[in-house]
Amino acid sequence: MEKPANMFDRDSEWRSLTRFASHPGEGAALGVVYGRRRQGKTFLLDAACRALGGFYFSATEATEAESLSRLGAELSAFLGLPSPLSFTDWYQAVDALLSLGRQGPIPVVIDEFPYLVQATPALPSIVQRAYAPGREERTSSQTRLLLCGSALSFMSRLLSGSAPLRGRAGLEMVVHTLDYRLAGEFWRVPDPNLAVLLNSVVGGTPAYRNEFTLGDTPADREDFDGWVVRNVLERDSPLFREARHLLAEEPSLRDTGLYHSVLAAVAAGNTTRGGIASFIGRKASDLGHPLTVLEDSGLVLREADAFRAGRSTYSIAEPLVTFYHAVMRPEWSRLDRPGLAARVWEQSGKRFYGTVVGPRFEAICRDWCQFHADPESFGGIPSHVGRGIVNDAAQRRSHEVDVAVLGHADGERRPLLAIGEAKWGDVIGMGHLDRLRRIRSILEAHPALNASHTRLLLFSGVGFTEELAQLASEERDIVLVDTQRLYYGA
Repeated sequence: MEKPANMFDRDSEWRSLTRFASHPGEGAALGVVYGRRRQGKTFLLDAACRALGGFYFSATEATEAESLSRLGAELSAFLGLPSPLSFTDWYQAVDALLSLGRQGPIPVVIDEFPYLVQATPALPSIVQRAYAPGREERTSSQTRLLLCGSALSFMSRLLSGSAPLRGRAGLEMVVHTLDYRLAGEFWRVPDPNLAVLLNSVVGGTPAYRNEFTLGDTPADREDFDGWVVRNVLERDSPLFREARHLLAEEPSLRDTGLYHSVLAAVAAGNTTRGGIASFIGRKASDLGHPLTVLEDSGLVLREADAFRAGRSTYSIAEPLVTFYHAVMRPEWSRLDRPGLAARVWEQSGKRFYGTVVGPRFEAICRDWCQFHADPESFGGIPSHVGRGIVNDAAQRRSHEVDVAVLGHADGERRPLLAIGEAKWGDVIGMGHLDRLRRIRSILEAHPALNASHTRLLLFSGVGFTEELAQLASEERDIVLVDTQRLYYGA
């Protein structure tokens, strides 16, 4: 089915959704759709219902009785009935939704499903009962029921382990944030350096472009500072409190003070459990639960060290949350007063470029290696791209590796296709190359990795010295990547 003309990207999601919703197979089917807020889930599901003549219901925070009353009224209007339907419980309501598919496949969407479960904790079990094998309400229906929500920790558990709905769903779709390249295209920013700066603030969340900024896009790099002030730091802007709302909307985050402190620690560059614990004044052993909750909520990413088994680092998944904790939260009392936003931003530049843009640029470089680079750049197809720490016993120090490209294991030692260094604000020269060569020589003795053909990747937002550029043109194992190549090349 043709995708709506006003829907940006989401080609894969649209194909999967419409395929499920219009599937001609006998019997009712169940699907689950979830993702962080502001990613366009509602727009996607509503468009599918409009295209296929389906029924869409968006739940709100309400009592069970009020939700059932609203559902009855909206379902009656959908069916063209003269008076509202009345449901005494969700058993009746779910069966009524299943009855919509007696004449053929039809999508039926319950959006913000977690709100309904808050008032009726047994609702997942009620849906399970409705889909029990052999029930006439299920076998005689072709309803394609889609449960949607933004509470990632809750929605991801609907189909896991011993959950009532495990094994019932024919679709489990996660609506992700836009990839950095798509985000640059969506914001219509042709300058790749400006695209990196913009992505470091708002990431790839579609709603931030139109609904939250009214389509205001920085005209050029000179306009970027003004754009940040008027759209993010001004206290009347919707983005001003958005990072706080993202935490408040996640029901599993109860001790919000602790979670804000953990996120502040990560935003400040403390990426290990020990570093986070030291920053917030807790024992490392006390952080297992809050880190797991943040990870399950989609706010924090845990990445295994590419070189040391059992060691992980943490990063914030949503750039706006990083920006809030690194730039806004330390200055909140001043930002909450009128007329000081521009002054705060002027004084926050060093912190922004060091703790926000730098790590975001590194993440973009890793994404380029994983999803956009020509495998010839590495001499092989990457299976995993990460980062890690390499111990240098001879020099009694540790080296951070921003990019580690691992190939598919074809023997006892996994091929290390490339290692890389990413510097947003530095002109990269021979010193950076020598450092990578030193790291590669250490990794040649790694018991689990084959570094005999490892290439050296150098990423820069500023450029490279002439000496390094000349050497890279002569030696195949040196690969230089600027922002133009990150956004438009392979």
